[in-house]
Amino acid sequence: MDQDQWPSDAAVFRAWVDEEFVPRALERRIRPAVLHRAMAEATFLPEVIERQADQSEFSLPIREYLDITASDERARIGRQMLRRHRDLLNRIEMTFSVEPEVIAAIWGLETGYGVVPGRFPVISALATLAFRGRRAALFEDQLIAALRMVQTHKVKPETMFGSWAGAMGHGQFMPTSVLGFGVDFDGDGRLDLWGEDPSDALASIANYLKKHGWKTGQPWGLEVRLPAAFDYGLSAPDAARPTRDWAAMGVTDATGGALPDYGAGTILLPAGHRGAALLVLRNFLVLTAYNRAQSYAIAIGHLSDRIAGGKPFRKAWPEDQTPLSRTDVVTAQVLLTQAGFDTHGVDGFVGHNTERAVRAFQAVHAMVPDGHLDSAFLDQLREIAADPG
Repeated sequence: MDQDQWPSDAAVFRAWVDEEFVPRALERRIRPAVLHRAMAEATFLPEVIERQADQSEFSLPIREYLDITASDERARIGRQMLRRHRDLLNRIEMTFSVEPEVIAAIWGLETGYGVVPGRFPVISALATLAFRGRRAALFEDQLIAALRMVQTHKVKPETMFGSWAGAMGHGQFMPTSVLGFGVDFDGDGRLDLWGEDPSDALASIANYLKKHGWKTGQPWGLEVRLPAAFDYGLSAPDAARPTRDWAAMGVTDATGGALPDYGAGTILLPAGHRGAALLVLRNFLVLTAYNRAQSYAIAIGHLSDRIAGGKPFRKAWPEDQTPLSRTDVVTAQVLLTQAGFDTHGVDGFVGHNTERAVRAFQAVHAMVPDGHLDSAFLDQLREIAADPG
């Protein structure tokens, strides 16, 4: 977008705040004094619009992503944080039944244990996105929620800093999540997700997980070893089976030992059949409630294991895999659907429907049906589409 527009955008933004947003906020029971205090200094932030438009089209291979998110250094600092905040984390665990290492892993991945909580003024960022961004209605709802934080939780708007999208504090909560799951754990009558004392923020993370179904004493998942004759068609993300059924098929833990009975689980192949195989359990789904990306949930789970003293994955990740850009995923979705393997939409994202279509295509064309979509698969798909006979 032409930056010469920004000054005029700023003027139009202020008119939008005063003439359009404020009346709607009043209808939603935000008090006039709160609106005046919080919105008087709200400004249009061009960088926020640029950030939203410039989200990378490319993703990292799981190997590179885990090298960053669950690195030795991040795990080492996580263990330091467990020691430093042992009493606090133990009290949080007693209250919410969520293990300290899991809370620490989310803290570490979201903000580097509070070091990088975000630099954008949240009220201005959300107002900018509600005014001019994509999904404006969603961000207006978040802006209203941020104002409710000021109104009901004694949060000072000038202290509310976060990401360009409005995620705040040590745990990077969006305002609606703060309202739904925020906890004043230190009992000072104020919800503080930013301060040097992380009590409220870490308890809020635990409360979020607990209310989404976290089961204490059960892992998020574990690395497993698949038998040579494993039917990779059973690794579909929606094909959960009791752990004992997987064991009966010859699935073992990563060392070849017997699988503990953790109830229902799903075999996940983040890098296809050539990478590590994971048996993910109920708590994995809880982690995807915090962030929907499968890779994020794996990173949190693995980092929590490393913080607790666990080892890296035993099986090496492939080093020759190239993830697809969103444009390439769109191409794959179009070609798959044209070939009779319906992806139920063309959106550039690899969800369950696209993975299911990939697996069906692989099975028909004598490939290993692991559902993995990368550049090598797209090359084969293009070749077959060009010469279907």
